[in-house]
Amino acid sequence: MVMKLPYLGSCLFLVFFSLVSIVASGSGKGLPILSFDEGYNQLFGDDNLVIHRDGKAVHLSLNERTGSGFVSQDLYLHGYFSASIKLPADYTAGVVVAFYMSNGDMFEKNHDEIDFEFLGNIRGKNWRIQTNIYGNGSTSAGREERYNLWFDPADDFHHYTILWTASHIIFYVDNIPIREFKRTAEMGGDFPSKPMSLYATIWDGSDWATNGGKYRVNYKYAPYVAEFSDLVLHGCAVDPIEFSSKRCDGTQSLEQLTTSITPSQRSKMDSFRRKHMTYSYCYDQTRYKVAPPECVINPREAERLKKFDPVTFGGGRRHHGKRHHHIRASRSEADSI
Repeated sequence: MVMKLPYLGSCLFLVFFSLVSIVASGSGKGLPILSFDEGYNQLFGDDNLVIHRDGKAVHLSLNERTGSGFVSQDLYLHGYFSASIKLPADYTAGVVVAFYMSNGDMFEKNHDEIDFEFLGNIRGKNWRIQTNIYGNGSTSAGREERYNLWFDPADDFHHYTILWTASHIIFYVDNIPIREFKRTAEMGGDFPSKPMSLYATIWDGSDWATNGGKYRVNYKYAPYVAEFSDLVLHGCAVDPIEFSSKRCDGTQSLEQLTTSITPSQRSKMDSFRRKHMTYSYCYDQTRYKVAPPECVINPREAERLKKFDPVTFGGGRRHHGKRHHHIRASRSEADSI
């Protein structure tokens, strides 16, 4: 059952007039950057969270004792959320860095989630990036996609953004859209629709993160440090008790942002997906004989993935006893290191 939220007022769907042009141009420049104390609280990790640059940057570290993380002070229903992130270098197998939205602490059985997850790797192999979406507790139908990147995310800071409206979710890397997820009637309540907090964490995902758990975190290389800066929380803050509108940024409907992918950006997104996407649940024939109803099948993507892994994406037979692992609910590990 989908929980019906109380009416939040017209402010719920409002952002700055300028945000349309900012997002349409693929840039977060001009949006307010909050210091850590203004927008966030430590989630866990004690001394493994360190604040730098008068609160404008945060370092999260993982060692044998613990990982670390922070969370936004407010809940948000829709908005533009971004950070510049520099990932740990060298051997990072088993390490997971996450930048995501969730309300799992409030809705344990029907939570929503929008994820960027960065999956570490062995020396000489780059980090991989994963996006995922859950709505109304639909964890059994994980909507994972995974990609290689055209740069080494441990060399320098790169910008990662989640744009969430009532009908669209768009993931950006360095202001290039890499995934657009549209709400459909067939999804029912499976589209994220309840207020969420923004999280950033680093943790030990040895059981699944690198080649299905074959390569684990090696604490000889600890501490693993992920650096965050340019933190943007731009949306409608919601009261956590009443779910009534608490504060909204500006006066422009978020719904207007759903048309913000320009033809140039869409061309870049299509090119990125053809060149760098290594897994999409929509094409996984070992999980779904028929693609889920929200999937829009792109023949060029389908053909590339079929060549990349004919068993997972082409319905071929697996030989030599190789096993297919699933991530999260099903932990699919289509791409190899």
